[in-house]
Amino acid sequence: MHPIERTDDLAEIAEVINEAAMAYRGAIPADRWHDPYMPMEELRAEIAAGVQFWAIRRGGRLAGVMGLQRVLDVALIRHAYTRTADQGSGLGSALLEHLKRGSDRRMLVGTWKAATWAIRFYERRGFRLVSDEEKDRLLRRYWTVPERQIDESVVLSALG
Repeated sequence: MHPIERTDDLAEIAEVINEAAMAYRGAIPADRWHDPYMPMEELRAEIAAGVQFWAIRRGGRLAGVMGLQRVLDVALIRHAYTRTADQGSGLGSALLEHLKRGSDRRMLVGTWKAATWAIRFYERRGFRLVSDEEKDRLLRRYWTVPERQIDESVVLSALG
């Protein structure tokens, strides 16, 4: 396993996110999709809002990234992506475990409800779906997302 490091390399982070996010094309509503999925301005705004990125390198390049954002009394898993060629190799699991070990807060992750593969990933690692009512409450309290995204999302929860 390669070391997990905190990274500020925006270009490489954006490259991993945008390449891996192609899996969501067609799974999320067309009105919520844009290309690139994570424009550089949006990535900079996420970092300015407190998202810290952690990464694993493979062959000298970032192979997987995962952000952590502390908001009020919880830790949000943000922008978790592994390059397509590296998916299924344990990099996402290693990143998630690293972040879980470093947090004593309740951890939340939001994803698109049509992204069943992402939901299964988190469920296999101890996260549980919250009810629709709780999802709406959590998304409004801890995230800044439009109502349309709230309608099309799920939230999973785990202790850190």
